[in-house]
Parts: sequence; structure tokens; C-alpha cells
Amino acid sequence: MHRPNTLSRFLFHSLRKLLFTWVRTTVHNNTAQSLGIQPDKPVCYVLRNRSLSDLMVVEHECRKAGLPRPYAFIHSGRKNGDQAYFYLTQQRGVLLQREHPETADTLANLLRETEEHPDRDVQLVPVSIFWGRAPDKEQSALKLLFDWNFSLGGRFRKFMAILLHGRQTMVHFNPAMSLREVVDEGQEHCRTLRKVGRILRVHFRQLRESVIGPDLSHRRILVNGLIHTPQIRKAIEAEAAAREITLIEAENKARQYANEIASDYSYPVLRFLDIVLTWFWNKLYDGLSINNIEPIKALSQKYSVVYVPCHRSHIDYLLLSYALYYEGLTPPHIAAGINLNMPVVGTILRKGGAFFMRRTFRGNPLYSAVFHEYMHTLSSRGFPIEYFVEGGRSRTGRTLNPKTGMLSISLKSYLRDSRRPILFVPVYIGYEKLLEVSTYMSELRGKSKKKESPLDVVRTLAALRDQFGKAWINFGNPVRMGEFLDKEVPQWQQDQSEGYKQEWLKKATNTLAFKIASGINSAAVINPINLIAMALLSSPRHALGEQELVLLIEIYQRLLRKSPYSNKTVITDMDGHSIIRYAKKLDLLNKFSDSLGEVYSLDEKTAVMMTYYRNNVLHMFAVPSLLSCLFINNNAMTQREIFRVCSILYPYLQSELFLRWSKRGFLKVVTQWLETLASEGLIISDHDGYYRRPDYSSVQFVTLTVLSRAIAQTLERFFMVISLLISNHSGNIKQETLENQSRVLAQRLSIIHGLNAPEFFDKALFKNFIEQLRLNNVVEITQTNKLNYGDEVKMVADEAFKVLTSEVRHSILQTTKTQPAPIEEH
Repeated sequence: MHRPNTLSRFLFHSLRKLLFTWVRTTVHNNTAQSLGIQPDKPVCYVLRNRSLSDLMVVEHECRKAGLPRPYAFIHSGRKNGDQAYFYLTQQRGVLLQREHPETADTLANLLRETEEHPDRDVQLVPVSIFWGRAPDKEQSALKLLFDWNFSLGGRFRKFMAILLHGRQTMVHFNPAMSLREVVDEGQEHCRTLRKVGRILRVHFRQLRESVIGPDLSHRRILVNGLIHTPQIRKAIEAEAAAREITLIEAENKARQYANEIASDYSYPVLRFLDIVLTWFWNKLYDGLSINNIEPIKALSQKYSVVYVPCHRSHIDYLLLSYALYYEGLTPPHIAAGINLNMPVVGTILRKGGAFFMRRTFRGNPLYSAVFHEYMHTLSSRGFPIEYFVEGGRSRTGRTLNPKTGMLSISLKSYLRDSRRPILFVPVYIGYEKLLEVSTYMSELRGKSKKKESPLDVVRTLAALRDQFGKAWINFGNPVRMGEFLDKEVPQWQQDQSEGYKQEWLKKATNTLAFKIASGINSAAVINPINLIAMALLSSPRHALGEQELVLLIEIYQRLLRKSPYSNKTVITDMDGHSIIRYAKKLDLLNKFSDSLGEVYSLDEKTAVMMTYYRNNVLHMFAVPSLLSCLFINNNAMTQREIFRVCSILYPYLQSELFLRWSKRGFLKVVTQWLETLASEGLIISDHDGYYRRPDYSSVQFVTLTVLSRAIAQTLERFFMVISLLISNHSGNIKQETLENQSRVLAQRLSIIHGLNAPEFFDKALFKNFIEQLRLNNVVEITQTNKLNYGDEVKMVADEAFKVLTSEVRHSILQTTKTQPAPIEEH
């Protein structure tokens, strides 16, 4: 390696300063602590390609961060020797240069010195530079013409890459690697040298894949590859035999399906979308908050990542892809419904990574085979994938019951080839104001779902005049497929029957689906609008004085901080007054002033929409609200009595709200919440083993009453179904009829009690509750498709009585007694 003299050092630093009059960097992991650098050991930086400009970037960033500098000598006390950097490859050729591996003299010297002196060590720090990878508002479409990261390079092309992309340069410092640890394995010098080079090359490849993505063939080549796999050839032969067509016709049909499905991933289009979306987010939102992504960055280098976000809006996938790109990760291939494959829009989505799927594969085994093979190709090559386990967008704000089709495909793909580990990452996406919320409320009230149209883009642009607050993305605890199967199905590696029709597959898929859904809920964000919605919707007439509203919001925040739902939960750090001002700024609150002060309220239309934001976080209030219901309706209870009621109701709450705890873990959470409520004075713990409610006239009792209303409607739905079931008598009513009766009763009660919440009579919620009654063996379906029940139903009803007010109980019982007999459909 060249050892610099005074003149060369002067030229190098002069050129470095000149370079940084233009270059702007985004830097990751550039502290001694994050790199694991020990100050008493020398540091040597490793760069993948021979490049003076890359070396200048590393030198500049090390100076800024106070790290050892690469252009200095490795041993700081010496005035000669090797400099603190080397390259893994060098470029050969004049115009179109190609990479060729090389063994750097510096690495060989360091290795020999470490072998000869057992008390010495060297820390190797790999550094990757991506020109034009980091998104920034300064981008322009002209920069898409040159792309250093994905092409054959030359000096002129590198110069153009710096000129056009230099202001969006991403620098990744990676944890230090100890040369001593490799040397201590005791292999001969040449083998150790090759091993170090191999480890570093693998490291650079993994990092590049996590930032840019693995190489995918051109779409035409990919489709041809799919068609000629053994699985698809077998499906083509079966299709030809079943349809009585030629093999060529069946193959053409398979090729047509593959072209319909496959994305046409384009990095220039991704960059163009980055330009557009950066403008769009800045127009639409006050900011984007990204939380808990650092663990995912580390894991993405070792796993095929499957992102499984909640589905609230059509812009979810754009927002998540943008956030991943911004954070230096590869935007995923996204499963999209075929309804989004519209003119122009579909083409852009496809080039941005979307692949399209039909709503059902039923009756079309060839299409199913092609889709399964495409998914397997993406996964086995390590490309990140994204799909929504809920299937469609949530119209109520709750996490919906998962659709297990895509999970089943991922699981089968892993069983087919488990060499590449799969990581599921639950992602919570939250909004303070949702574009589609008014449409959702209309659909819940019976209006038919509107078909997607390219004109929706124009309507979205028209909405940019409004204020939508912040958007939030929070990454949950990842689920490792291998570890999950080891726990749920210990024999899964031995049970590889042909066709992947393992008996345990359906149950394992359902368990995985619930784990992911509860993981999404565990990563929920409590934003200012969630708190406003929770407070005002639980208050009479949806109105409170300013001081009362501030007090209630801050009590909610204190409670959730004392007993956090999970270690991934994020809570806004605004205080009560700031939250109120913020909601007013978003035009979500009405303000009325009189001589006693300010009163804040929700008008009827806004109150309906705010139920959506309350439902986003309802699961986090489920336990304290359930306990509040108990003490509002019962003066005193022992812990044992509390545990009994909570244990009976928990399976149904868990199913509807995707609560994260096991039955035993839930009782520990109940105990924790009893202590938390007592610490706030909302309940009183006696020395005689009883918990009591506070005095009726106290502020604490009023707060407890408001808190109880969060979960009250869920409990009322449970009691409605049970009451209707009992009033119809065992063996007399079908499940579908009971669902319809429950919905009608809920609509009636919502009018009587002014419950202006469309999800209160959502048929899907009643269906889910009845399914849980059946799964818990409380009811069973007879051969005539009627519902039978025993004494367990009355026990559930008795316990439900203890958490409902006498007024609600009376209304439900009176209505169910006058309920007409079910009309049988012929």
C-alpha cells in the first residue's frame, strides 16, 4: 500500500475538503460504543472497492465522529507502516471496470503481526458507502440517469454518480471484527487470510442486500424461470389433462398468470417515487415518527424479512416502503389486490415492488401453483416481502381477524426450503387523521363499498389542503419462523410429507396469525388524537371543561406509563394542554367559552369519526376499563372474585382485541393494574383483602366511571348475544340468525342510549364472539345447524351482569324478552 508523504497528505485532505463542498451524507452507526471499538487496540477500516472518493468520505466521517482515522497509520505511535484501511477488491479495465478480489498487503501484514504477537489484536471495521441511496428533498429526476450502486462502473461513471447523487450519500459503519479471534482458531496463515476475506465479503454482501436488496433477474427471465420449475411443469401437465388442452396452451396460460402476478421492480422508479412521496408526506403530514427499527436493521442482514403491518389506509404500503427506504433498508415486494392493477396506477405500483393477487385461488390450481412458486422465489432469494394479514382495510379502527392464506404460503415455502430463515415483523401504522375515515363510517352504516378508480388519486390530491397531523410507524417484536415451529411443532423437521399437507399446518398457521396480530397491537402508538378520542367519547355528551379534560388525559398517560401494555408501546410526550391545542389545530374539537372557562366538545359527525381513533388503542385500555366496570357496579370485591370474573371474560376479550397474554399471564397483569389503580386512588385496597371503589362524590369515582366506558360497549355486545341465546332456548336458533338478531338489537340500543358508534353493531364482532363460545365449548352446533348450550352460558351471563350497569342490563333483558321468534329462511 502507498505510504503518504507530506505532499500526498496535503493533496488528499485538500481534495477531501473540495469533495465535501458538494457531498452530503447520512451516516449510520458511527460511534465507538455502537461499533464496539476498544480504545487500546488499533483500528483498520475495510472498504469493498478501491475508490479514493470512498476513502475520503470515510476519513471525513471519522474526523467528525472522533473515531480513529483511516488515512493515518494503524499504529498511532509510529511514523511509518501501513495506513488504517484496505480494499477487498480492485477495479480492472479502462472504460467498463469490473471488480476483482485482491488480498491487500495491509491485511496480510496485520494478520502476520497478530499471529507472531499473542498479546496484540486489530479491530477491522467494514464501511459501506452507497452513492445516491439516502432519500432527500434535494433529489431531481435527472439523477436517475446514473446509478453507481447497481451497474458496471468506470471512473467517468463514478464521477457522474458523485456529481448527481453525491448529496444523497449513505454511509454504514459496521461493528468491529476482532482479528485475534480468527487467529486463535489456530489455522495456518494462508487459510486464515482466505477466511478473513471470505467473512468480510459475506458481510458486505449481506449489508448490500439489506440496503439495496438481492439481485433479481429481469422480469422476463424471472417468469421463464418460474415456468420451468418442476412444480410449475407438474401443474401445467395437470392443467392440460384437466382442461383437455395442449401443453403449449397450458404453458401459455401459466406464463400469463406469472406476468399478471410478478412485480417489475425498478430502482429508478423507486427513486422517482421517493421524490414524489417526500413532497407528498411533507404536504400531507406534519411529520413521520419511526420507532423501534434498529433491531430490524440488524436482523435484515440474516433473515428473509416478511413485514406484516396493520391495514388502515391505501397509503399504508407507500408509507412503510418510504420509511424503510429512508432508514436504509430495502423496500419490500408488496402483495396487492388485483383491484389495484388499474391503468397507470397499477404500472407505477408494479415497478415500485407491488405484485398482484386475485381475491380467491379457488378452482384454479394452475394460478395457485404459479403464485406459490413466485412467493417461494422471492423468499428463498432473501427479498423482503410485505402483506396485510387482515386482508382488507379496517373500517372500525380495530385490528381485524387475520386471513391466513398468505401466512400459509410463507409457511409452506419455509417447509420446502428452510436454509434461508424467515422473520415476520409486525408493524403498527397509526394516523392522527385518516384520509378515508368518513368513507369507512358510511360503509359501516350500510353504504356499499366504492370500487377503486384512478380518479382516487385526484381526490387524494384535493385533500392535501387539510391538515392531517403526524403519521406513526412502530415496529413490533419479530417472530422467527424456525423458533416458532420449534416451539409449536417440535417434530416439524421430521414431518415433511409429500405435498406439505401436514396435519398440524392449519393449527400452526392460525396460532402464527394470532401471534402476529397481537404483535401489531403490542406495537400500537398512543398519539394525541387517540387520547382525546378516548377521553371525550367516554364523557357524557362528548364534552368536558378544559381542566377536566386535561386531568383525564394526563391520568390516562400516567396509568399507561405505570403499566405499559408492552415493551414496544409508544406514548406521546405532549402534556394535556398541548394535546388539546394540537387537536384543535387539526379541526377535531369545538370550543365554547363562558365565565367559568373553556369547554371542549365533539360534534356528532366528528364523534362518529373519533371512534376510529379510539378503537386503534382500545386494547391498551381493556384491562383497566374492565376493572373499572367491576368497581362501578360493585362496592367491594376480593382479589379472588376479581380473578374469577376476569378469567371467564378474558378469552372473549382476547379474541376480539388480540390481547397478548396467556391466561396465567393475564392474571399477573390484572394484579399489576389493581396496584396501579390503587396508586392513583381510583380504587382503595383494604387490609382485610378487599378492593373498594372510591366515594361517589369524589373526582376519583368520576374518573373511574369515565375509564369504565372504554370497554363497556364490548361487554354489552357479549351480554346481548348471551341474552338472545337464552331467550331463544337451546337448540332453537342458527348461528347466522343469532348474528342477525344481535345486530338488530345493537342498532336499537345504540338509538335508545345514544351510542353513536357504527362498529357497535358490526356483524363481524358478533360472529367472532359466537365462534369463541363454540371454541370454548360453551355452545355447540347440532346436526340441524342449531346452537345447543348448557349451564356454562348462564355462568357467563351471571359474570357479565357484574360488569354492566343496571340500566343497560334492564334494556337488554326487556328487549330480548320481546324479541320475535327467528324467521327460518327457505
